[in-house]
Formats: sequence, C-alpha cells, structure tokens
Amino acid sequence: MGSLAAENHHAVCIPYPAQGHMNPMLKLAKLLHSLGFHITFVLTEFNYNRLLRSQGPNSVKGLPDFRFETIPDGLPISEDDSTQDVPTLSESTTKNFLAPFCSLITKLNERSPPVSCIVSDGVMTFTLDAAQAFGIPEVLFWTASACGYLAYLHYQHLLDRGIIPLKSAEDMNNGFLDTRVDWIPGLTEGMSLKDFPSFIRTTDSEDIMLNFVLRETSRASMADAILINTFEDLEAPALDSLRKILPPMYAIGPLSLLARRTISSKSPLADITASLWNEDNRCLLWLDSKPPESVVYVNFGSITVMTNEQLIEFAWGLANSRYNFLWVIRPDLVKGESAVLPPEFMEEIKERGLMTSWCVQEELLTHPAVGVFLTHSGWNSTLESLCGGVPMICWPFFAEQQTNCKYACTDWGVGMEIDNNVKRNEVKELIREMMAGGKGKKMREKAVEWKESAANAIGPNGRSAINLYKVVNDVLKRN
Repeated sequence: MGSLAAENHHAVCIPYPAQGHMNPMLKLAKLLHSLGFHITFVLTEFNYNRLLRSQGPNSVKGLPDFRFETIPDGLPISEDDSTQDVPTLSESTTKNFLAPFCSLITKLNERSPPVSCIVSDGVMTFTLDAAQAFGIPEVLFWTASACGYLAYLHYQHLLDRGIIPLKSAEDMNNGFLDTRVDWIPGLTEGMSLKDFPSFIRTTDSEDIMLNFVLRETSRASMADAILINTFEDLEAPALDSLRKILPPMYAIGPLSLLARRTISSKSPLADITASLWNEDNRCLLWLDSKPPESVVYVNFGSITVMTNEQLIEFAWGLANSRYNFLWVIRPDLVKGESAVLPPEFMEEIKERGLMTSWCVQEELLTHPAVGVFLTHSGWNSTLESLCGGVPMICWPFFAEQQTNCKYACTDWGVGMEIDNNVKRNEVKELIREMMAGGKGKKMREKAVEWKESAANAIGPNGRSAINLYKVVNDVLKRN
C-alpha cells in the first residue's frame, strides 16, 4: 500500500467498549500506523484492566507512537471477566463519555504531535461533538455489515409507519415478525421483520437499545466520512443504497485480511492485541492432527448467552453427528451459571471433541481441518469464515446477527440456519448435511469463491485497499 509521510498526523481511535468492536478497530489503527500515523487507542478503564489480566502488563505498553489511553465508562466498578450489559453500557456511552474524552484530547494536545483526527466507532457518535469542538476531522467506523447498517438506518421508517414498537408481546411469536419488508432499496428480497436487527423486538417506546440505535444512526451524517468493514463484491446493493443517504462511505474490508497482508508478523505491531480473554494455543496443534475438512468449529462470540438446556442440546447434536469438533465455551456463556456438560457426554466425545474457553479464531478458520463453522453470525465471525472459505451453520443471537444470518443463507449462499429453539436432532442433521451432503458441497464451493473475492478486495489494486488510502489522503490528512 506504500507509506505516507504523515509524521505529524495523530489519530485517536476509540472503539465501542466490547470485544467485537475493539478487534476491527485495532486492526484499522495498526493500518493507519503503518501509513505513518501516531496512534492513541482509547479503552475504558474496565476493558484496560481486563486486557491487563488476560494478556499481562506488556500488552498495554504499546510503542512510542502507538499508545493506549483510558477513560471511565461511568458504570459501577467491577472486576468481572465478562462483557458488560449492552443496554447499560450503550446508555452510558451517550451520557458519560463525552467530557472525559474531551479531557483526554486536551491532555494529548499538550504532547507532540497534537491530535489531528478522530476515528470513532459508528455507535459512539458523541465523538462528533468533540471533533467539532477541537476543529478536527472525524470518520466513523462501522464495524458491522452494510446490510445490518442499512436495516438500522431504517428503524426510523419502521417507527414512522407505526410498525415499531410492537403493539404487544404476542407479536414476538404470533407470526407478526414474518411481515415482509420490501420497500427499502438495497435490502435483499424476502426480508421480513424477523431479519431486522433484533432491537425492534420491543413493546416499549422508551427501550434503551431502540432509542440508542435511532440516536446513533440519525447523527451519522455529521461525520466527514464513514468506513465500513466489508467489501464491494459482497454487499454492493446495500453499499449503493447507503451511499445515497450518508456522507462518503468507504468499504475497507475484510480488515483481518488487509492487516495480515500489510503488517509483517515480525513487526512490533503484530504483538499488540485487544483480546479480553486468554487464548488457548492448544487448538491449532489439535487441528493439525485432524484430516482436511473434518472438524466442526463452534464459537458463539463474546456476547451470546444461552440456557444450560440449549447448551446440552448443542452438545448432543455435536456428539451424535459423529464428527470431530472444536468448541469454544466462554466462562460466561450460560446465563447466570457455569456451563455444565453431563459426564456421559464427555465420555462419548473424548476422542473427537476439544473444548476450550477462547482461541485465535482468525487462524482457526484458515486451518485446512475446519469443515464448517457453527456461529452466532456476528460480523467479525462471518467475515473471517468467508475469508477462510468455510460455510456456516447460523444461530443468531441479537443485534444485526439476524440480518447477517439471512444474507449468509440466501444472497451469499454459504449458510443454513438453526431454529432459535435449538434441538439436538436438527443440529446433528445440519452438521451432516453441511459436512457430507449435496447442499453442503455447494455452500463450500460458494464460500471458496467469496474467499477469492475477499482476497482480491485487499490486493494491491483491490477496491478496499485503494479506499483506505483514499480516506487517509482525502479526510484524515486534511488538517
């Protein structure tokens, strides 16, 4: 991509304080650093302390021109090693973050070089007020899918039409969510309310997440530009539609691939991590011992929670499929209790299954032994699966995961959905179909096509690589 003489440019990068937002923002920050920017990466004190506990004191040392700083999150002090409650955290970002963020910029401006631009998470739009106050440009970085963003942007239309909030709790289960939504340009045909990001599923007009989305999307047009972690071939219709209603929008993904291509593994940047869980390195060695495309990889991300009954249905579905599997079970995966798997299950799978608490997912999904990914359809996971050429079995949990799942199963041709009310037999049958059936074979072929398309997007003349270079020159270096 070449380097830019930008020694006097200092970007403050601030992700929404959850793992799935921190990872892509850190990749973007590293890419900007490789283009000559001084970087300040802003974490909440809570996540900074989690990073210290999971990765040790060296993890937050940074480099002379790549520094970590913190601001308080305005919530009660906690030592938990789990993701904070999303509605509480989201409400706090809008009410409590602006003043400490401005104080931090003032402090940074006393050093050299002063802050010259802000790169903020797309749902942290309080930063736009800071950019205005300091007279510097700001780009919003949308860490989720373009189709998810487009759906969020139309929450206001659903509200104006009286569709949301829902009239009664029965509307969640009586078929109302099957109502087709065919009047939004750029969204796939066959889109229904159940495929919209899940925060519409409320009867309360004061619902925190509903109002958070309405506020954050309505302020996006104040940004100088919007970056999005996707690529043109994958989401062209949604991107075209977004570009008609928002400031200049640049697709710069998949960032995981672009960062891997740009930043040498020998670079000191490569060791900087934002992983809030301690990663288990046994996984790759275990995969090395398995034949190609023989392993089901299971990971529901950093926020999804389930009941112990759901956990056991997944467990027996995996066991009864008779395939090898690698299952990431976070300590906080089961609501309010520890994940407990029956001893007879452990006996049944001891030769075939490996369970761990966290792993380096990007590397796993490029491992030849992985045949299918059982996922919550978070955007990072979806993109990493496509980059690895791995088809998906989808069990979306919340936010725009429902939208990603819809697209994976229809437009992108790489996924099959598991019913929310999960049953072991369905899990077993879907795994068998995906690993050895005709439909599964087609989906694997399609996933490999997307893998090639993603690689082209971040190649030397790829649209995503060119877009990043363009936004740096046109917007972030403007001062």
